[in-house]
Amino acid sequence: MKYIDSILNKITMYKLTLYYLIFLIGVATTLSFFGVLNYNPLDILIDSFLAVIVCYVANYIFAKITKAVTNSESVYITALILVLIIPVKYPVNIAFFIGASVLAMAAKYLLTVEKRHLFNPAAVSVAAISLLSPEHAATWWIGTPVMLPFVLVGGLLLIRKIKREDMVFSFLIVYLLIIAAGAFFTTGSIVSILSRWQLTILHSALFFFMFVMLTEPLTSPATKKLRGLYAYVVAFLYATPTLNILGISFTPEIALVLGNTFSYFINPNYRLALSLKYKQQLSVDTYEFAFDKQKDFKFIPGQYMEWTLPHGKVDSRGNRRYFSISSSPTESNLTMTIKFYNPPSSYKKELLDLQNGKQIIATQVAGDFVLPKNLKQPLVFIAGGVGIAPFRSMVQYIIDKNLSVDIILIYTNRTVSDILYSTIFERARNNGVRTIYNLTDLEKLPEGWQGTSGRITPQMISEKIPDFAKRIYYISGPQLMVQNFESTLKSAGVNSAQVKTDFFPGYSER
Repeated sequence: MKYIDSILNKITMYKLTLYYLIFLIGVATTLSFFGVLNYNPLDILIDSFLAVIVCYVANYIFAKITKAVTNSESVYITALILVLIIPVKYPVNIAFFIGASVLAMAAKYLLTVEKRHLFNPAAVSVAAISLLSPEHAATWWIGTPVMLPFVLVGGLLLIRKIKREDMVFSFLIVYLLIIAAGAFFTTGSIVSILSRWQLTILHSALFFFMFVMLTEPLTSPATKKLRGLYAYVVAFLYATPTLNILGISFTPEIALVLGNTFSYFINPNYRLALSLKYKQQLSVDTYEFAFDKQKDFKFIPGQYMEWTLPHGKVDSRGNRRYFSISSSPTESNLTMTIKFYNPPSSYKKELLDLQNGKQIIATQVAGDFVLPKNLKQPLVFIAGGVGIAPFRSMVQYIIDKNLSVDIILIYTNRTVSDILYSTIFERARNNGVRTIYNLTDLEKLPEGWQGTSGRITPQMISEKIPDFAKRIYYISGPQLMVQNFESTLKSAGVNSAQVKTDFFPGYSER
């Protein structure tokens, strides 16, 4: 899995989703060409072209009217989702495609609260058209037995990338239990339950719905607990056709729209237009960017946000990134700490050139990588390089609130010049934060180095942390580094339940 994760780590969530949808349309076109699927392959290609063009034009117009920041990848993603759920009947379906494409783009810009998306654009557009014109309804034709293996392969990669396995699993289990209960109370037969499960799995778009629609970050809750609750609610709504409760039966798109509404009320979120206050070079390749923080903005130390930076000539990695907030809620500025690689992406090049007073859009404050409520619990923080950012937020919060804790911070870098925020960590000793600095470049160790060096091993952990077995571990850094530390802790005898890892759904280092 490390090889797969290394590949996934090089691509953003949006790009992976786009490639996944292109892959599904390509497979469907090929299978239709050979007669395996009962569709005209030319119709699929024409529908795809039509949806992409109409969505692109409509998005351009609405973005100009509302003066909003746009993301081309999300436009294409919405267009291709429409292709996979609207009936393939060109030219009969041309009006449906045009209407759904325009409404989907309108939903992105108009159905918002403080410019925060309320609904999945594809779902709400198709739902609106089907309610206004019942003869036009989504068929979710992607849900066929022959397409299922391809949906599963790409979908499993996608949810591994965005770490939504628990959300999908919760939805699936609740949904299968609901339809099993409905089948049993109707017939009293176990066979009918198995038959209903088989029908659902093989002949519906259940998995496509879970992988692509349910997990969309912009319209689903930000924390694990709330995501689970959201999954339960949507699963119940999705299952209504099998329950026949009071004659109510929701289509998949209506079930999702209702779920999005529920998510909005349980999930506080923000869309902030932040002006750069200053940028400060912390090391050879790392900078801190500080923005004026709005007074009503709230977050928990350790959380992250999605940062959108519009710029010309956007490369394949797009104009959005997920970064931890490195400042504490107690501070007046909102900061992020970024490492720059050579060559940088177009996004990071634009960020590095950002001048004071220029704006960036920050949305989706999210994440469960936060301090436990019980601060009497002994903790170990493990950070590599710029992965120190969420810990900087936590430690500064501990200092400002004058909290007493029992935390050991293991901070590993290549050289001593790469160490960030050491002054803050030294101040935190008075609050119970003890920092162990580790350097990995053995040829550049400074004379009289007092920290550790080389690879962090189980033996090193047991020597430096005598009570290591009873502590909770937080790990932050590049994904492969995090995985290596997880393996090290496992070898040391630390239970996986004691380990929390930082995660960004659209993570891409560059």
